[in-house]
Amino acid sequence: MVHTATASPWIDGRPGLAAQARIWQTTLPAVRRRAHTDAVALATPRVWTDTIGSLASTSWRIAGAAAPDAPLVLLSAAATASGLPVAPPDAGRGALRRAERLVQAGGPAYIKLGQFIASGQGLLPDEWVEAFAWCRDEAPPLRPGVAARVVADEFGPSSELVEMDPEPLAAGSIGQAHRGVLRDGTPVVVKVRRPRLRRRLRADIETLALASALAERLHPAARSANLSGFVELFAHLTLEELDFRLEAQNLVDCALAFEQAGLDYVRVPRPIPGLVTERVLVMEHMDGVSYAHAPAVYGAELDGERLVELAIRGVLESTLVHGLFHGDLHAGNVLVDDGGNFALVDFGICGRLDVAQRAGLVAFLAAFAAGDAAGQIAAMARFGAIPDGADLPALTAALQEEADRLEQRVDGAVTFDRLGQTLGRVLRVLAAGGFRMPKELVLFFKNLLYLSGFTAGLAPDADLFRHVETILGELWEKHPEVLEAATA
Repeated sequence: MVHTATASPWIDGRPGLAAQARIWQTTLPAVRRRAHTDAVALATPRVWTDTIGSLASTSWRIAGAAAPDAPLVLLSAAATASGLPVAPPDAGRGALRRAERLVQAGGPAYIKLGQFIASGQGLLPDEWVEAFAWCRDEAPPLRPGVAARVVADEFGPSSELVEMDPEPLAAGSIGQAHRGVLRDGTPVVVKVRRPRLRRRLRADIETLALASALAERLHPAARSANLSGFVELFAHLTLEELDFRLEAQNLVDCALAFEQAGLDYVRVPRPIPGLVTERVLVMEHMDGVSYAHAPAVYGAELDGERLVELAIRGVLESTLVHGLFHGDLHAGNVLVDDGGNFALVDFGICGRLDVAQRAGLVAFLAAFAAGDAAGQIAAMARFGAIPDGADLPALTAALQEEADRLEQRVDGAVTFDRLGQTLGRVLRVLAAGGFRMPKELVLFFKNLLYLSGFTAGLAPDADLFRHVETILGELWEKHPEVLEAATA
């Protein structure tokens, strides 16, 4: 954990934040543990009264969409986008349309699954990714006045928040964001959770757990890819996102990690002390435009190669050295300002690695760079990702074939359009051998895919893999203790 006792200009820039951050670091770990325990319970198939009601409601929505197989199609596509390759029973255009209709009719849990699919560039066909792009920040907004009432209920009339734009900046599955202004003139973003969301999501997750259990009984591919394990992952990530205090702590911890690593080209919004609750998060507003729009906005002034190098360096150093990383680096969450620096927003999903996990990830990346399949499998075993009884010689041989393809550049440079295919093949080999994806590995592999998309937009001719190799070598020179831990 990065501690607030360290002198921090970022912390000191907002009065009261240091004291508030210490409270969060003391009290919120128990909240995270409870969310994980609840996720496991919700993902365990069982029938309760609220589950029956949710299942009946879901069945009505499915019937209305004329898509009885839609839950399996949707779960399968979302799992594939998360690195668990399980093909839908019908992967054609008809399946896509049925999944779309279910998401549109199903509510927040289903929109959340659509967000997983929207982040599956390279692991799913482009038409699937594009069809669900709206789920990121174009979910149906709250009715006018609802967000303001939630804020008033949380903070009362004496709040430091003196202005709040009634029109939302964006609306997502968990909540929506509005511009605001503090009494001291600071421009802020006000993030408001949807009312009555927790109960509905819990019931829908239980329904998805039943659907995944049924799918695993009927479809060998769903069983081999551990579709029920994906539901547990989905539940874990979703329950953490429901409590905005956890996002505030993510903001603090990641900002301090960036600061201590010297990543002064990355800006993170400060949460406002006294204006953070489970249902509302007020934080500083960040200037900049999505990296997807940066070339059009900044033109020739934009140095794409530099930004790609900085992005890769920032992700790898914060992850491998400090064990903290932003877990959802899609284009809408990565802003570029007119000075060529980054601002990261939306820290609802954050990866946290302990020392042993960091060592395992370093060992995996080293083996990946060296084309060493046996080393990759040994590193994954540190995460508990290789089950007892797995046929390790067969798994190693199959994975080595993929490593050799990569080393020989059979498909050309590892640019954006190649990385997703490469990772997809590797993950299919591992899944066939019983491989299980822990939450942090899912998020890290997704970040690699996001980095490939970043590269495609800003420096499309760059060989992403070579950049990773170079920066890993520099990090090991700068932090030899990381390499020593990985080889211990």
